[in-house]
Amino acid sequence: MAPVDRVDHNVLEQQLKDVIQDLYQIMVQVATYDSVGRPSKEVLSNEMYEPLTLSTLCDQLTRPSKTLSQSLRTVHISASPPNNLPSVPPELLEYVEHGRNPDIYTREFVELVRRGNQLMRGKRHAFETFRDTLAENMTTAMPELRDDVAQVVEATGGVPPGKKTEQ
Repeated sequence: MAPVDRVDHNVLEQQLKDVIQDLYQIMVQVATYDSVGRPSKEVLSNEMYEPLTLSTLCDQLTRPSKTLSQSLRTVHISASPPNNLPSVPPELLEYVEHGRNPDIYTREFVELVRRGNQLMRGKRHAFETFRDTLAENMTTAMPELRDDVAQVVEATGGVPPGKKTEQ
């Protein structure tokens, strides 16, 4: 097994500090927002030292969330190396933590997938039957549309009504 690259903990710690700082700035901005009294426009204009317009207000309000998003993305990228090991589903970890057999999880998961596949197969079969029945009824009711109906049926993976082989 190839060695896994270690993350530089100082870099990761600094990135986490940046995330905490961004969260703190958002918390301060939310806590100081006063919709009834003095509008936050004055607070922001004192902070920015420039005339406040709607676009600058919008930029000022969305900047902390953008920097937080960027900081979180940076932490995620540096914390998970490109050749990381396969992830284990959290549900499986819960099974093990609660003392249950992981094979039970696997069996239940396979049964759930099989049930979903059977349901989708049934729906697909029902739609195919509906498509064929509709095509037959349309060609008998409106013979002038026979070519168009045949083209649609072929495009959807079926056999046109006139070309079916008897079994």
